[in-house]
Amino acid sequence: MRVISQAKLKAFYTKHPDAGPALKAWYDEARKAFWETPQQIKNLYRSASFVGHNRVVFNIHGNKYRLVVAVAYKFGAVYIKFVGSHADYDGIDAATVDR
Repeated sequence: MRVISQAKLKAFYTKHPDAGPALKAWYDEARKAFWETPQQIKNLYRSASFVGHNRVVFNIHGNKYRLVVAVAYKFGAVYIKFVGSHADYDGIDAATVDR
C-alpha cells in the first residue's frame, strides 16, 4: 500500500518517542501489504476497528495511542488521518477526522 503521509507519523513519534517502534512497524507492514478488503486488515490486526467511510482505527503501543487511516482499496493507498493519544482520540469523530 502507498502510505500517505508518513510525515504525520514521524512528527508524532518525534514528540512521543515511545510510539516510534510501534508506528514504524505498522508503517513497514502497511507499505508491504496490498489490502483489497477490510477482512484482510482484520486478519493481520485483530484489534482494528472499522468506523465507516473506509476508516480503520489501529491500537498503537498497547492501546496507548490510536492511528486512524482511510483506506482506498481500489487504489492501494492508505491515508493517515489522525495519530494521537487514546485521550485525544476520545475527542474526535474517527469517521470524519482529517488532521
